[in-house]
Parts: sequence; C-alpha cells; structure tokens
Amino acid sequence: MKKTVIIVSGGIDSTTLAYYLKDKGHDLYVLSFNYGQKQVKEILIAEKIAKKLSIPFQLVNIQKIGGLLKSSLTDKKEKIPKGHYAKESMKSTVVPNRNMIMLSIAAGYARSIKANYLAYAAHGGDHLIYPDCRPGFVRALRMALAESFGYQKPWPELIAPFVSFDKTDIIRMGYMLGVPFELTYSCYKGLDKHCGVCSTCIERKEAFKKANVSDPTKYER
Repeated sequence: MKKTVIIVSGGIDSTTLAYYLKDKGHDLYVLSFNYGQKQVKEILIAEKIAKKLSIPFQLVNIQKIGGLLKSSLTDKKEKIPKGHYAKESMKSTVVPNRNMIMLSIAAGYARSIKANYLAYAAHGGDHLIYPDCRPGFVRALRMALAESFGYQKPWPELIAPFVSFDKTDIIRMGYMLGVPFELTYSCYKGLDKHCGVCSTCIERKEAFKKANVSDPTKYER
C-alpha cells in the first residue's frame, strides 16, 4: 500500500492530483491549510473533495502566520492584482516560503503515521513566479527530508508528479479522471464566484480553452 499525505487546496491542480494518486492506488490522507489567505473558501472545497473521494481530511490552522508573511493574498489592505502571472505585479501574490512551511508540517504528520509519500501539486505554470514550485526546490526538499529523518525508513518521500506539466496538461488529465471541475475553486479574491480577472482566474479560463474542455466555472467577469 502506498500511504500518502497530500496537500489539497481545493483548486484544479491539487484536486486533480488527488484523483490521479487515488487512481494509482495510493492510500490518501488530505491536509489543507488556513494560513490567513483571502481565498479561505478553498478550504471548504478541499473538504468537499476529500469527502467525495472518501478519504480522511484534516485542516491545519496556522492563520496567524498570515500576518508575518507579506503578500497580497494575506494582507487585507493590499489589493489582488489583475493580469497574467508574467506581469511584475504578480510577484505580490507570492506568500514567502509558503510551500516550505506547509510541506514541513505535512512531513511531520506523514512521518507520524508512517506514510511512504508526501505529495503536492506544484506545476510548470507556476515556475516563473513561485520558486517553491520548481524542480530544483522539489529535489532539494526531498533530500532535506531524508536528512531530517536520519534516513530511517519509512521517511516520507516528497513527490510532485505535475512539476513538468502546465495547467492545460492537468485539465486534460483531470477530464480523463472525471475530476469535478465545477467544485474546484481558484480565485485569489475569495469571492462567491471567481472574479475572472486575477491571474489565477485568467490562467484557469485560458487552460480550459487550450485543453478544449468545457469550463463549468462561474465568473463575475
């Protein structure tokens, strides 16, 4: 049995990864994080996805840490920028060391339940803006985890199956796996509907179009 702790945000990437790993026979344990993000709605979505897949769900509340990590995703006074990820303004959406923090906590949990793997949905479309989604980060953290657990098995091996994929690839895969895209949530603004103009909404719309898959998302614009 491939016992695996997976971080799920409720977005397309992590939801598709959950479906992908379950299809591959992994025994999944879902962690989701409240780190003070504006899009706190995603946590409710992550729990729904876990229930739909009949896998255990746990919420890790580190909400107060949001005040320490300067980002437009956590600072209520700072507006979420509009436009593509490639724009300079999109760097304001970087939450410093977010993935490292979440993966470190998840690794401790994975070790405590003797999981074989720790998974997260880093993908190629995030490489430009988010360093902790790049292959080099995955390799380095995989080695660091082995060191931190003294190479005493079972230590959780970090896996990021989508690290070389883009969002279009993920949507195509999700479509084949029957992922309920209509349940997933991506918007940085945390509105009832996707805003349609923030970077992740634009990426979402464009990826569905490129993948030639019908987009079930309701957008404000």
